[in-house]
Amino acid sequence: MKRLFSIKFLLALLIAAVMSLPAYAEKVYNTDIAIIGAGATGLSAGVQASLLGAKVIVIEKQAIPGGTSNFAEGLFAAESSLQKRQGIDVSKEFAFKTIMDYSHWRANAPLVSAFVNKSAETIEWLKQFGIQYEYIGVGGFGGPLTWHVVGDYLGEDGKHYHHGAAVVQALTKALKDKGGQLLLQTPGKSLIVKNGKVAGVMAEDKDGEKVIINAKAVVIGTGGFANNKEMMKQFSRYPDMIFIGQIGKMGEGIQMAWAAGADKEGVDVMQSYRPGLAGFHPASHLIAAAVQPYLFVDPQGHRYTDESNITEWPQSGNALERIGGTAYSIYDETTKQMFINDGIQMPLGEWVIFGTKLDKLEQDFSKELSKNNGNVFKCNTIEEVAAKIGADPKVLKATVERNNKAAEMHKDDLYHKKADYLRPVAKAPFYVTKLNPRALGTLGGIKINERTEVINTKGAVIPGLYAGGLDAGGMYGDSYDLKLGGGTFGFAINSGRIAGENAVKFISK
Repeated sequence: MKRLFSIKFLLALLIAAVMSLPAYAEKVYNTDIAIIGAGATGLSAGVQASLLGAKVIVIEKQAIPGGTSNFAEGLFAAESSLQKRQGIDVSKEFAFKTIMDYSHWRANAPLVSAFVNKSAETIEWLKQFGIQYEYIGVGGFGGPLTWHVVGDYLGEDGKHYHHGAAVVQALTKALKDKGGQLLLQTPGKSLIVKNGKVAGVMAEDKDGEKVIINAKAVVIGTGGFANNKEMMKQFSRYPDMIFIGQIGKMGEGIQMAWAAGADKEGVDVMQSYRPGLAGFHPASHLIAAAVQPYLFVDPQGHRYTDESNITEWPQSGNALERIGGTAYSIYDETTKQMFINDGIQMPLGEWVIFGTKLDKLEQDFSKELSKNNGNVFKCNTIEEVAAKIGADPKVLKATVERNNKAAEMHKDDLYHKKADYLRPVAKAPFYVTKLNPRALGTLGGIKINERTEVINTKGAVIPGLYAGGLDAGGMYGDSYDLKLGGGTFGFAINSGRIAGENAVKFISK
């Protein structure tokens, strides 16, 4: 009898324990278009589709929308009303040919054409949501004026937003105003495929509950895979890339598309940025000094590049990757005092503009030097510099002497660098900063066509599936193109709009 009582008691405890566990019920939504990712691509797609009368749900795994779009500054356009008003002559023909020539026609020509042709219209499209523009700038220093830098935007919270963050705030508001739903902290997990068509997305909310979104079409815009070490190791030309402003970019959208049969394109292309060091903000005065275009050497002490290619930083990044990913910037006391008292010669976008006096350089350099981590050195002789970086002192001394001779003669016989950027390294102490490759994101993964429809491994369209922004390949050849400023942010917004439009056409058939 006692044994029977014990069994019943244990059974009761087990039932009570099971009943006390949290219930993971499914949440089911039905919509016209489901969008994975609430960055510039996803928000643009959602707003565009909503404007055309579609019911839209956007899911985002982060707690706030925007992702790295919040750090963008401006977007590309050719033949915009602002350019025309200011007499800026950047035609669509010029822009298209510039992009295609830069890529040696490895870019997807129909996609590039669709992007360029829509770009001016998108500048106007954003205005209806309260977006204003500060000015039109360049990409690479001295290049064509295509970079429409976004100005101030007053958010619903009463705060002022600028640049990419302004666009994110404006589009988020527009999405909600048009009846679209935004589900934050809801990462997508897999696509729903029925009868060969994409019919929704499986997701998960912050409580771990399963979310099913049934949809007639899906748009992917999750922002690439910069934070996925395994994907970087498998696909990148330089797996140890230092990424700036990338959080949680694990490539889920790309992987979902691949799992549904999508082909790959551009998965090895990075948005190469100015070389620098891990953990430093783009506005760091230490880095601003180091990337002025004067003297860069490899670990053996050889000058390996025309330093002025920092003006089009993807090229500077390529050169650094080619030699193994480590270089050193060297300047002397005279140049350091010029940085502090007169300002820098080479601007770093909006972060550190031309002529900025590096009043934090001394503090930043001394702080890093005290860490004794090999990132910076202060030396009294060139021989000491060589010892610090592990170079043959004879090789480094010959490199410095040749550099100083070029500065004296105003002529670079080795790489034919512009004379304005030839400066001697002569007065001790000498300041050395390590340089490693950095990037602003990955630039490919999913193969799409000019309508942003996803293409499978057999060359056919996957019905109901669209992708854009950093998840989509085809806009570039083997390198990020800085010839026309604002390209990446512009492609994110324009490809999102194109995806939204075509998704609505698809579901209306």
